[in-house]
Amino acid sequence: MANLHQEFGQFHNEIALSSEQKDSLRTSRSAVRVRIRRCFTNELGITAPKFRGQGSYSMGTITNPLDGEFDIDDGVYLQHLDNADDSDRPTPETVHRWLVKANEGYTKERPIDKRTCVRVRYTGNYHVDLPSYAELNGKYLLAEKGPKGWHASDPKALTDWFKGKVKEQGEQLRRVVRYLKAWADFQASKGGKMPNGLILTVLTVQNFRADERDDKSFMNTAQAVSNAVSFLFYILNPVDSSEELTSRLTEEQKKRFQEAIADLSSDGSKAIENSSASASSRLCRNQLGDRFPLIEKEDEESTQKADAGRLAAFYGARNPSKPWGFR
Repeated sequence: MANLHQEFGQFHNEIALSSEQKDSLRTSRSAVRVRIRRCFTNELGITAPKFRGQGSYSMGTITNPLDGEFDIDDGVYLQHLDNADDSDRPTPETVHRWLVKANEGYTKERPIDKRTCVRVRYTGNYHVDLPSYAELNGKYLLAEKGPKGWHASDPKALTDWFKGKVKEQGEQLRRVVRYLKAWADFQASKGGKMPNGLILTVLTVQNFRADERDDKSFMNTAQAVSNAVSFLFYILNPVDSSEELTSRLTEEQKKRFQEAIADLSSDGSKAIENSSASASSRLCRNQLGDRFPLIEKEDEESTQKADAGRLAAFYGARNPSKPWGFR
């Protein structure tokens, strides 16, 4: 049985953000916050909002995407609205325009006004997504453009839920989430859109299989995910059962994921059962891309010889050729 735990560790180093990338993200996020506070106070004449990080950055599961552009989500919490009365609440479209105005002219591209957030792009590197929230009778509402308008959404509860699961299961859970997200990123580059990071995170938590080895944990978790979605791909928000996270996926996209995760499960079983580390690494690269280390046949043979030599020395020391007491 091949053991690729070490190779998964190397793969994790490839897909996780470096300390320099994290510092750059934090610096840009802080600059965006300063611009928004200044715009609200000096130009709009209203109380500056507060901010709260959310999403994969706050959960600690952010990965380096293949297209090279990673992101950070920073919630903008409006402070000038009545928390118990929504009669004078601005439309989501208005709030989005405020955020666009606050960030115009600071990067090469104009801020992008999306359905659920305003995106500030730092071309070719990363972007900062700015969803905006208001509070009403103790509940948080997201400003979403279009027919949904203001509606209940609490990303902090999601982050707390995930961190609680990591506390229960250990850091391996966080790594396996990253592996599955990196797998989905590679698969999307080959065959089209895959479920978003939140859906993949929930699926991983709900089907997590811990093991002392990351290769076995990831492959066994993938098999459990495949079994869970094989007939019905329907995922609810774990902190708000009224929200179906898979509602925006088309039937074609759901089928694509079901087939892809089944293929991962099949290759994963073969990789774990195969006695050749070289062959197993090729199966993993087929699923995860060339960021996953390839074990060459020559390297495997050298390792096997070295292991055989160590074993021979070990047993030779415990079982000397001449019994003690005889000459």
